[in-house]
Parts: sequence; structure tokens; C-alpha cells
Amino acid sequence: METVVPGERWVRPSEWRTVGGSGSKFEPGDTLSARITPCLENGKIAQYAGEQPGLGSTEFFVLRAKPKVADPLFVYYFALQTAFRARAVTSMTGASGRQRANADALSDFECTFPSLGRQRLIAATLGAYDYLAENNRRRAEILEATARALHRHQFHAVGLQTVTSGVSSDLPLGWKSSSLRNFVEINPKVVVSRDGEKPFVSMAGLSNDSMIVSDIELRAGNSGSKFRNGDTLFARITPCLENGKTGFVQFLSDSRSVAFGSTEFIVLRSKTLTPEFVYLLARSDEFRSAAIKSMSGASGRQRVQEQCFDTMSMAQPPAEVLSQFSEVVRPMFRLIHQLHLQNLNVRTIRDLLLPSLLSGQLSPTRVEGIPVAMAQASTSLG
Repeated sequence: METVVPGERWVRPSEWRTVGGSGSKFEPGDTLSARITPCLENGKIAQYAGEQPGLGSTEFFVLRAKPKVADPLFVYYFALQTAFRARAVTSMTGASGRQRANADALSDFECTFPSLGRQRLIAATLGAYDYLAENNRRRAEILEATARALHRHQFHAVGLQTVTSGVSSDLPLGWKSSSLRNFVEINPKVVVSRDGEKPFVSMAGLSNDSMIVSDIELRAGNSGSKFRNGDTLFARITPCLENGKTGFVQFLSDSRSVAFGSTEFIVLRSKTLTPEFVYLLARSDEFRSAAIKSMSGASGRQRVQEQCFDTMSMAQPPAEVLSQFSEVVRPMFRLIHQLHLQNLNVRTIRDLLLPSLLSGQLSPTRVEGIPVAMAQASTSLG
């Protein structure tokens, strides 16, 4: 379920398992819709883009287009419409917090499908927006992979372990070793007023494999972690830490703005390094392994102990080396954020067009500014 991101069309296999036992089963092109709260209400619906049949959570409804009757991509967009999702939500039953939609309620949902040709045209029109969003996502993915590779190459190539229990004394000229706390501030003090609404980030807002912080909402109060632009949010609880949940804060309007979030974040802020370096450090295997080894608590609710940072040592590069490195990667970080904002706008436009196109109020041939070739190509992207 976690691999399905609200608003993103495609979902791909996250791991390989031996087939057996319970679970939903689906084929390439099928639509997967969450059936459990709050995933259904949050819009966890995606089209499966694997190259062979897959197996997934028992909490998915699988929607498959009937041959010569329905187009697979049109079925995906049909599942996104408000009326269809509302029907699923109103059918939910079960204990509070674990309610599930009823498959029979969806089977009885009455609707009118346009001709197969028109379905494909509508799907191609909407698909063009998803094609653009996917292209932006891939660009951001490449940019982050490049930044991580540069960090590994420049700061590990001399045979150093960036974070260890004891750094070698044989350091390059100008490098110095010390406790991590001399270089990185852990959970820095940030004053957040209880009055008024402020940006709030839940654990769901952090990605397993990207710096992007999403699903930001406005909330009153100030309970939880506090942070500013340039801070790194590091999940401290299992399995979020093992899964890689880490984010870089750059969504606030200016350097004075503050936000708050989950109590399960550890906030990391640069003292003598740079914000980009700290984020990439938090993504390194050495840093994460040291944090994971410190976890304690009841099974399934283990947390990183903040004291673990007291025993971490680090080799800091000279200031000019850090500055040169950040001059290279800082524009990458900014562009990743800009691409994320572009995708939010692209999906907003798509969602505004969707009901009018599906209802027939708007003809897909009249939507301007979308190359037909791109729209058609998007139906097979993945």
C-alpha cells in the first residue's frame, strides 16, 4: 500500500516474493484502489505498470477493463472521479480506524461509458498531464541520484567512512575529525507559536527514496518536531527509518518561517557543514546503520535513541571543499523542489479537467496545448 502515492498514476513492483497465501492479484494495466480507511479517502489509486502479473496488499480493489468494452487507462481515470470514490467511502463498514469499502457497492455503481474510441481519446488527453508529471519525477530522481553519487565519490573516495565509531587519524590535509554533534545540531530549539495555523508534516509526508516533503497541511498548535528551511527530517521509528523516510525542508516561504511535524522526526541542522551535506549524510548507509543499531523499545515500535549521536564521529572536509560541493548540488536541490511544485500544478489541472471530460461537458479534442502524440504515448508509459 505504501508504494501507491496519491496523485501519481503509476505504481511499480517494490519487491519480489514467492506467490502464495492471500493478497490481491493483478495484471499490467489494472487499476489498484485502496479499500481501507484512510488510504481510500486519501486517494491511493494507481495503475499497475509492472511488466508481468503482480501480487499486493489484501486492501486493494483491482479494477480491470473488459476487452473491447473499456480502455485500461480510462478505467483508471474513471476510478479517480469523486462520485465513484464517494460510493466506495459510503459503503465502508467495520471498526473505527479499520473500515473497509464493500466490493458489492462498486459492482452496483451505475454509470455510462462512452464509446471505446472516445474513452481512448479522453484517456490520452488526461494521460498527457501524467506523462509530464512522470517526466518531472524522473528528472528529480536523476538529480537526487547524481547528488548522492557526488557525495559518496567526493567524501568516501579517500577511504574514509563518513560516520564511524572512530575516524582514522590518517586524514587528508585540512580535514578534521570530531563528534558528530560538533558539526550537526540534533533537534535544534525552534519556537513555534501555538496561535494560528502553521504548516504541518506527518510521517506520510516523507518519501522513502526522495528528499521531497509532500502532503503539507495547515494545523493549529505546536506539538511535535519543529524545523526551518534547510533542516533534514529523519524518521526515528521502525519501520519508517529502515524504509528510508528522510526529507529536506525547502517548502517554507523564507528563512524565518517555521513549521512543525510528527513527534517521530529527528531534526538535523548544519552547524559547520552545509544543509545539503547534512541531508546527503543522513541518506548514507553508515549514518543510517548507526541509527538503526541504537533502536530500542517494544517490537514494532522501536525508536532511535538520540544518545547514539554522542558516539558518532565524523571527518569534516575543509570549508572551501564544502563550499564548492554545495555550489554544485544546491541548484540540484532547488530544481528538485521546483519540479515537485510543477507536478502539483499539473495534477491540479488534470483533476479539474477530469470530471468535465468524463461527463462529456468538455470534448477532449478541444483541450488546447496538449500534443496529441504525447497524449497517445502516455497511455503506454511505464
